[in-house]
Amino acid sequence: MLRPIRAKQVELEMVSIDQLVPDDHLLRKIDATIDFSFIYDKVKPYYSEDNGRPPIDPVMLFKMMFIGYLYGIRSERQLEKEIETNIAYRWFLGLSLTDSVPHHSTISFNRHKRFKETDIFQEIFDETVLLAMKHRMVGGRALFTDSTHLKANANKRKFTKKTVQVETREYIEDLNKAVEEDRKAHGKKPLPEREEMVKEKEIKVSTTDKESGYMFRDGKPEGFFYLDHRTTDMKFNIITDVHLTPGNIHDSLPYLNRLDRQIKTFGFNVEAVGLDAGYLTIPLCKGVEDRHIMGVIAHRRFKPKKGYLPKWKFTYNKETDTYTCPNGSTLSYATTNREGYRQYHSNPAECVNCPLLNQCTKAKNHKKVLTRHVWEDSKEKVREHRLSATGKFLYKKRKETIERSFADAKQLHGLRYCRLRSLKGASEQALMTAAAQRSQTTSQRAKRWFRPFFTVG
Repeated sequence: MLRPIRAKQVELEMVSIDQLVPDDHLLRKIDATIDFSFIYDKVKPYYSEDNGRPPIDPVMLFKMMFIGYLYGIRSERQLEKEIETNIAYRWFLGLSLTDSVPHHSTISFNRHKRFKETDIFQEIFDETVLLAMKHRMVGGRALFTDSTHLKANANKRKFTKKTVQVETREYIEDLNKAVEEDRKAHGKKPLPEREEMVKEKEIKVSTTDKESGYMFRDGKPEGFFYLDHRTTDMKFNIITDVHLTPGNIHDSLPYLNRLDRQIKTFGFNVEAVGLDAGYLTIPLCKGVEDRHIMGVIAHRRFKPKKGYLPKWKFTYNKETDTYTCPNGSTLSYATTNREGYRQYHSNPAECVNCPLLNQCTKAKNHKKVLTRHVWEDSKEKVREHRLSATGKFLYKKRKETIERSFADAKQLHGLRYCRLRSLKGASEQALMTAAAQRSQTTSQRAKRWFRPFFTVG
């Protein structure tokens, strides 16, 4: 019982490294399911065929990074040490028990030199989506999108203030056209042309990571962050898109472009999308409707001024284009402003003796004014979708898919904090983490048949 067993550790045995890796090891499943040879074609333009010394196998290099993101190993130095002692890692990389492990600086060199101005990580990510589609694990019919914050590698107290121009919204031309058409339909004169005024705002810029954004939201931590805008497919919760922005960018701004990118790149026939309340903007609702997609977006509650009637108590009549107040009076159309809002005014002669006047308006002329956007119908259709049986089912699935994907990424793969600085570095981390998550899911569920169980109306 008290005899030491160290003598066995210096005995010579005839054994192969393949025997030492368990049959049910995750890396075995990934290796059997995913063919990484596509990386050779992706990186070929960035290597010289007739100059320089022989490079480290690029597939081995990316597999090293893949292991780091899969198992949440934050440091490349630590990754090198882990591979030296982990037999499964060596087997996955094609190294024998005595082969030397590539130096950790090789990864940094390729990131900062060879792949600096490339989209190689996005290309590899897209290829893994196609591989998942090959295994029939992506349907492309119902997509769920949300964003989560990644703590930038920057101190929130070290910053400078800078005045920047506010970017013009992509939908502004369509909105201007809709405003003119609406005014014409109501017999109003066209609005006079005016020069677009350049809007400016003051922002905080980190002195450590200038590309991060200062985030200040209710219920969220304050500081310099990046936002990971992620999309998952309903079929097997496979991640189909990852897009990084600074932390001070609104969730809805990049959404439609990323949706179009997925449709174009992967040939998705998207029938429905599920989003949380942060995406409930009128331009986004209009964009989803124009693409003939069923939008299911959570409701955002706006608290009315205390003691005053909320807007929902005023009934809109589409046929007469008027509002009716709780007391039965009519608010008629008055004009449409440049921002795309129609204004509806009450009759002050009727309002002056109304018993609900003190709960309706505090205007000295006793006139109640309501507004309605020219694209308000699109927002109301989204509300109808949300309240339908299919919409309730989809929104429930949204919480079970995209939220779980973020939770796994942060808890198991180290996506809570940025390892690298700059938007490019944060994007690499998010894309490779998502690729690792997807590879894990694909290896566990590959070749299973799936039958759709819902119908989008």
